[in-house]
Amino acid sequence: MIYLRLAYEFFIIGLFAIGGGMATLPFLYRLADKTGWFTAKFITDMVVVAESTPGPIGINMATYVGFSVAGMLGGIIATFSMIAPAIIIVTLLSKTIEKYQRHPIMRDGFYAVRPAVVGIIGAGFYQVLSNVMFNVSLYEQTKVIRDLITKKEVIVFIIFFILMRKFHLHAMFYICLAAIVGIIFKL
Repeated sequence: MIYLRLAYEFFIIGLFAIGGGMATLPFLYRLADKTGWFTAKFITDMVVVAESTPGPIGINMATYVGFSVAGMLGGIIATFSMIAPAIIIVTLLSKTIEKYQRHPIMRDGFYAVRPAVVGIIGAGFYQVLSNVMFNVSLYEQTKVIRDLITKKEVIVFIIFFILMRKFHLHAMFYICLAAIVGIIFKL
């Protein structure tokens, strides 16, 4: 039953998350609230992992959630379900879009979708920002400022900022180093 639920939920997300991986974030927050499979903090961690691995962020996040909820098969089902709407739509509409791409109605239709995409991505940005910077989910409205960021986190941030400005090493080096520091100091 969990596999069918994963397939359904990620098919819906894949169908409506127009605009790339960050557009999936509002849908993932809704899914977290609705199912209890993961928390808002989990989504933040998921974004970090998905951004630091190769491939599209939305697909990486679907795989991550599916694997976390239902193991290897869950990851496969969530990933396939996430991309299935795009495959179906592109397959069905590719010839029509190619034929009518310069038609004013088609051009205006794509133009009309832009504000919705910006809104979806903006909502995802706001949710991640409030969760990361202020350690609050969308539903938590008040927190004491001194509890938001620890001294250890500020020190690590400053050290990494200085290192990155002074030594222009590959980003993967800093990602790996940050992972090691996070594991050692349990940040």
